[in-house]
Amino acid sequence: MTHDNSDYDRMAEAIRFIDQTVGGQPGLDEIAAHLGLSTSHFQRIFSRWVGVSPKKYQQYLTLGHAKTLLRERHSLLDTALEAGMSGPGRLHDLFVGWEAMTPGEFAKGGAGLDVAYGYGETPFGDGMVCWTERGICGLAFTAEIGREAAMTDMHARWPDARYREDGTRGGGLLGEIFSDTSNGVHLSFTGAPFQIKVWEALMAIPSGHVTTYSDIATRIGNPKAVRAVGTAVGRNPISWLIPCHRALRKSGALGGYHWGLPVKRAMLAYESARLDAGIGYLST
Repeated sequence: MTHDNSDYDRMAEAIRFIDQTVGGQPGLDEIAAHLGLSTSHFQRIFSRWVGVSPKKYQQYLTLGHAKTLLRERHSLLDTALEAGMSGPGRLHDLFVGWEAMTPGEFAKGGAGLDVAYGYGETPFGDGMVCWTERGICGLAFTAEIGREAAMTDMHARWPDARYREDGTRGGGLLGEIFSDTSNGVHLSFTGAPFQIKVWEALMAIPSGHVTTYSDIATRIGNPKAVRAVGTAVGRNPISWLIPCHRALRKSGALGGYHWGLPVKRAMLAYESARLDAGIGYLST
């Protein structure tokens, strides 16, 4: 997908506005006016960007959508793995490579590690990406919690690392992550062995589908560890690329989300819309 920065920023704002006003179901005219666009121009670029009309997208944001996903697109992880995660929007192992830090490196709290970071726009508002020479180690969404809180959160994961800001590279990485034509990214996990097992299981969930915390617990061979799985999901440092937003409670409730439930709801709606429209998305 190609786009200019103005369309990119406007569609991020449109998604935020539709999510924040979903209860009132604003019409096309109201949304377009909020963005300073004509109704026809807004509908055209929104449909090109998201893959469905604004009205259809609103339907994906309703409270019942998560339950529908759980009923109709409940991904059994073993099946997903056996199928090779095939289909539109898959997380292909050629697109996302990864490696975990050793237990010794994890125990050192990032001592000797150089972490660069930067901010930029994403389809879900302002985002923050962190990386080392090995690859991306953090991806946060700051629209709900703010940049300072996101930086504090990331710093707590590697308290003894050296940090430097690189806004140019950070913006470029975020653009690559959310591009349909990206050549791929590499991840560098930092977590305890149990957490890494959970994050690996998350990457088996195809885009536009969901699973439950209990399914993940079963998949990693510890079916009674549902609460611990939930904690590990919440501690995922690389949101979106490790898709913790696709984990729901058995009831269909969204559960928690580290970067704010409105962001999680928008992600699920975005992926469902693109899947139904037949649009592949390489980064998920």
